[in-house]
Amino acid sequence: MNYECRGEKCSVMRWMRIVLVSGGLYHLLFALWAILCPTHALGWFDCTAPGQPLLWQMFGVISAFLGLGLMIAAKNPIQHWPIVLLGFIESIVAISTIGSAVFNDELPATALIMLGVNDIIWLPLFGLILWAALRAHTGIPPSRNQPYSIAEAAAVYQLSDGRKLADASMEAPLVLVFLRHFGCTFTRQILRGLQDLELQAKRHNATLVLVHMLQSGEEIDYLGQNSDVVRIADPRCELYRAFGLSKGGFIELFGPHVWWRGAIAVFKGCGIGHLAGDGLQMPGAFVFYKGKVIASQPAQSAADLPNLEALFAGKADLINTSDQS
Repeated sequence: MNYECRGEKCSVMRWMRIVLVSGGLYHLLFALWAILCPTHALGWFDCTAPGQPLLWQMFGVISAFLGLGLMIAAKNPIQHWPIVLLGFIESIVAISTIGSAVFNDELPATALIMLGVNDIIWLPLFGLILWAALRAHTGIPPSRNQPYSIAEAAAVYQLSDGRKLADASMEAPLVLVFLRHFGCTFTRQILRGLQDLELQAKRHNATLVLVHMLQSGEEIDYLGQNSDVVRIADPRCELYRAFGLSKGGFIELFGPHVWWRGAIAVFKGCGIGHLAGDGLQMPGAFVFYKGKVIASQPAQSAADLPNLEALFAGKADLINTSDQS
């Protein structure tokens, strides 16, 4: 699911508002109970030490402010993510503090019931909203309300050698390899094997073209001795969008498969660099010929690398048909 912001408006799912309104009402009710009936609340926890009613009332005031904040955030959860972050942090602190107190027998086990209702059930929901906000606000927003079609993008974007993408595709098949950001260990892995990729493309009479997310020229520092490879700069990810590549979800970017493949890549010496591009953007590879996508290989996870043999498998007839047309 894509979440995008334009100006002050962000796409918001209905469940987010329901969660924040519900959370706000709950925290306000909890605040009334803690402020108006502190001894009753402390008696439920079996805590009657002097001074504790006042401390409990202070917790109630904090809960009241949080409840009001969540109600305000419900108007636009993606835009008001800092308030949701406060709720998320409050839940983590409460879980850590009360959980530790119960474990050390400083509070009765019944406190875990209150902990579950007051914090644990909200933590994953707030986390999902924060993840949506991260996806909405990460990266440079596109300049167009509607994404380019492939034909429109091919007519606008040009290769590093000056040719338009559409014109270059009329001369020979192009293997478009859309990279993740240059600090990504998988991008670094691709760059280490770039010469092999070029040879594989040439065996199919195709030209390898890298698509990256930096301003034109900034990629030279990362390419090193491969700076002569043909490439396209797409800092707003509009070419990515035209070819159907969007931002990844949590599992696609941070799932177990990604961690495992990432550990192997780091062990092989690929390393990890600073963020140089949109860290949530998904990669992919395509064979583009005469203005048409002959074959596609969109990544299913951030760890997926281009497999040109699989990409070209069974596509010779399509390329020959394009030649005849």
